[in-house]
Amino acid sequence: MFRLNNVDIEDTFAELFEMWAGRILITAENEKWALTAANVSTGFASSIIGSPSEAGIEAIISPNETLDNRPGVMIQIYHQTREALKKQMISRVGQCIMTCPTTAAFNGLPSAARKLKVGRSLRLFGDGFQKKDEFKGRKVWRIPVMEGEFIVESTFGAAKAVAGGNFLIFAEDFRHGLKAAEDAVDSIRKNVKYVILPFPGGICRSGSKVGSLKYKLPASTNHPFCPAIKDYVSDTQVPKNVRSIYEIVINGLDIKSVKRAMAEGINAATKVKGVVKISAGNYGGKIGQMKIHLREIVK
Repeated sequence: MFRLNNVDIEDTFAELFEMWAGRILITAENEKWALTAANVSTGFASSIIGSPSEAGIEAIISPNETLDNRPGVMIQIYHQTREALKKQMISRVGQCIMTCPTTAAFNGLPSAARKLKVGRSLRLFGDGFQKKDEFKGRKVWRIPVMEGEFIVESTFGAAKAVAGGNFLIFAEDFRHGLKAAEDAVDSIRKNVKYVILPFPGGICRSGSKVGSLKYKLPASTNHPFCPAIKDYVSDTQVPKNVRSIYEIVINGLDIKSVKRAMAEGINAATKVKGVVKISAGNYGGKIGQMKIHLREIVK
C-alpha cells in the first residue's frame, strides 16, 4: 500500500485485453445532432460480457478539424474480432447515424492498415440510386435519403487496441464515491485523448467477476467488492469504513493513453473528501494480455 493525496493506493494492477477498435467521426449541421448520433450509436455497449460491443464517445471535434467543416464527435467501437467489429459498425452507422438528421460519417483511423467495408456495405440501402464520389481525398458514398443525402466513407480503419483499463474507488458512502467518480471522468475527458469510458456516464456501479458461484452464468456480481454483504462474505475485500465502490473502466487506442487516463482519474478521485482507498480489478494476471500497475502510473 502507498498513498496519494492522503488516500491509500493498493499496490496492485489492472488487467487489460487486446481488442479490435474502429473510430468514426460523426459530423452534423450542429453539435446537438452530432452528439445525438454519437450517443445513440454508442448505446448498449458497456461491456462485451453482455453487450454486442463496447463503444463510447472519445471527444467533441471543432468544425475547423473535421473534413466538412461542421461540428463533429469522434466515437470508438470495440470487438474481439474484425468481422464482429465490422458487423457492429455497419449496424450502428446504418441504424443510428444515417437515420439521424444532417449527419455524415467518416473514417477516424485513416492510417490503419486494416480496412472494413462499412460504407460500401451500407451503399445498398440506396437501392441503386447511390453514387460513389470523392470528398476531400476520401472515397465516399452518397446515399439518397428523404432529407437529402447521407455521406459515408467507403471503408473504415480497424486497429488492435486496449480494453479493460480500470480502477476502483472505495468511499465512505455513495455520495462521496459518486462525486469522486464524476471528477475522475471529467478529468479524463478533459485531459486525455484517444480513450473512451464505455459505461453509463463513464461510471460502473456493478463490477463483475468471471463465472458464478451458484448459476450457469459467464459473469456475476463481484461479491468480494459489494459493501452490502461484506459482513457475511468470507472473502470480502471491503474495509469496515467503506459503504460504496465505483469502478472506472477505460478503453483506448494504445496502452500509453489508457495509462494516462488511469493516472488522471485516480489523481482527481483522491482529491475528494470521503474517498478511503483506490484499487484495480484483475484476474490474477491469468486472462488479460497486459497489466498496468498502479504504482507505475501514480506519481
